[in-house]
Amino acid sequence: MELYAATLTSYKRLLTKEVRIGDLLLGNNHPIRVQTMTTTDTMDTLATVEQSIRCIEAGSELVRITAPSKKEAENLLNIKNELHRRGYHTPLVADIHFTPNAAEIAARIVEKVRVNPGNYVDKKKFEQIEYTDAEYAEEIDRIRERFTPLIKVCKEYGTAMRIGTNHGSLSDRIMSRYGDTPMGMVESAMEFLRIARDENYHQIVLSMKASNPIVMVQAYRLLIKTMDEEFGEIYPLHLGVTEAGDGEDGRIKSAVGIGTLMEDGIGDTIRVSLTEDPELEIPVCRDIVKRYEGDPLTGSKAEKNAINLLSTDQFPPAGSSGKEISFSTTRYNPFQSRKHKTISVGNIGGEQVPVVVADLSRLQSITPASLKAIGYTYDAENDKWHIADAAADYIYTDNAELGFPLPGTLKVITTPEHWTGAADKTKYFPIYEAGAFINATNTNAAINFVLLDADDLQYLDALAGRENVVLCLSSARKNALQSVRRMCIALEEHGIEHPLIFITGSNWSTADEHLIHFATETGALFLDGFGNGICLGMSKQAYNEFNDAQLSGRRYTSATDTGAAEQFMNNTAFSILQATRTRISKTEYISCPSCGRTLFDLQETTTKIRSVTNHLKGVKIAIMGCIVNGPGEMADADFGYVGSGPGKITLYKGKDVVKRNVNSDIAVEELINLLKENDVWIEP
Repeated sequence: MELYAATLTSYKRLLTKEVRIGDLLLGNNHPIRVQTMTTTDTMDTLATVEQSIRCIEAGSELVRITAPSKKEAENLLNIKNELHRRGYHTPLVADIHFTPNAAEIAARIVEKVRVNPGNYVDKKKFEQIEYTDAEYAEEIDRIRERFTPLIKVCKEYGTAMRIGTNHGSLSDRIMSRYGDTPMGMVESAMEFLRIARDENYHQIVLSMKASNPIVMVQAYRLLIKTMDEEFGEIYPLHLGVTEAGDGEDGRIKSAVGIGTLMEDGIGDTIRVSLTEDPELEIPVCRDIVKRYEGDPLTGSKAEKNAINLLSTDQFPPAGSSGKEISFSTTRYNPFQSRKHKTISVGNIGGEQVPVVVADLSRLQSITPASLKAIGYTYDAENDKWHIADAAADYIYTDNAELGFPLPGTLKVITTPEHWTGAADKTKYFPIYEAGAFINATNTNAAINFVLLDADDLQYLDALAGRENVVLCLSSARKNALQSVRRMCIALEEHGIEHPLIFITGSNWSTADEHLIHFATETGALFLDGFGNGICLGMSKQAYNEFNDAQLSGRRYTSATDTGAAEQFMNNTAFSILQATRTRISKTEYISCPSCGRTLFDLQETTTKIRSVTNHLKGVKIAIMGCIVNGPGEMADADFGYVGSGPGKITLYKGKDVVKRNVNSDIAVEELINLLKENDVWIEP
């Protein structure tokens, strides 16, 4: 716990050992490096070289290439020589899974090798085997015997190594003793790291990747704690969310996982695994990393200019009661996922899913057509509302009356003055600043929204005894996440169980920058178990720039619609809740980023499967390019579509194979039949 006390309230890079990868230095407060992985056939030298160059020119500081067998490992020399001939000397990383002799070949050629402890020596057959302590020790000796030759080659050639655990490819041995847990992931890597240390080899980077950001974050935190307690030092960390998918969902899921850890000061290199061309991953990496660029010794972050969304002015500098939080007694535990306990106020808090508040305060007028951007479509001919799964629960506006009946359960948050004059008090609710609420004589008997600056502790005792309160937390600080998390912990310390809505503003420029910002600052809190609602917004300048850019490209709205920014923020809010597994509103896809092992056109297939299944709310479908991580990484999925050979697909239900060697040209139809057979198919 002591390791994390500082990062609860401020940002500082975690100090790690320095590792040299060719001419590139990693860890020890060197800049956070960005990398990607090629998707070409490694035996196609020119295609791999050309794609590597595109990645390097996009900004990739390391390029990983799969080497599943000896022949691919040997061909890495041709690839490296051709890159050097063209003037490119970016370090190359060989990706090894099942073949130790391929790793030993690659380690003599490239600057770094990646091994997966789950399948480098052990195998995964989904078998439960009980080991005695003596038998377990014998297995460790077997690993030592197979792994030590690679260590010696790496020491001789000055080659670095990543010990990269994947949640989905934990060995049967690890699963038998530790289960499918973050601790199992940590121990899988630690077994290999201990052997390397015994051989006095320290040029090591570690990773704890999972497709579930909750598992991923806990595993990295536990790994750091374990290394610190056992060795008194921490090796550099490579961050990534596996099988994140594509488009906005892939970016949000990656930012939630990677950003949560980077806000803790954790991470020395990152890779965003998108089901897109690898060079497209690098700008997303850069958008994540640039938030933390600054003086590496002090860890100062790039200015984020967070804003208060529900007021035209920023909060003034907050006062403080001077009360300190005792981190030794707080119930917050960064190594476990525990839902913060709150009471229910209306449809917010308790065991209910988090609500989404759409900020419509920048619209000069609100009509039924305005609500289309947030999930409500009005059918004037039949006088009916069509409500999408991702429809906001509340809207905020300065205007009390909208002039038309509200659809479904949609409600309005507005100023106390406008709430007082509202005709329907069951649909309209007031929002106060904390001091004004405490002194108010006229409040709502059902729900009162109270704005609270995350650095202002002076009102906690007064708020503790108030009923029907929903707290809306925000911060204008650069380290907004740490401030809000500190307030969440303070509320627990004071025994305050009011529901919490997180208000996150953005002053960035591009859609990707907004996605990264929102997902990092808000998603991290939900992963930590806090939060009962989310409200996203932009500064006035960012809002206008976004609408101008998006409308011109017709990305979020048609030429005649308004609400590009509102639609974007509403969709983003629901995607953050989906990524943090706190509210499921759509189909979830666990889709790998493709590599040289992929046995079909992953991008085309993913798009095809999405197009016919994206209406199946709550169903998790895994789309895996090959068998290496497929069955494991899709263990969290309901159904799986995995490449098993050229032009052949294997279909899974959970971990169980249902159909083998299905021709790829009919495999999507067979997947639909599988969904129908299991009563989860709904006609679109």
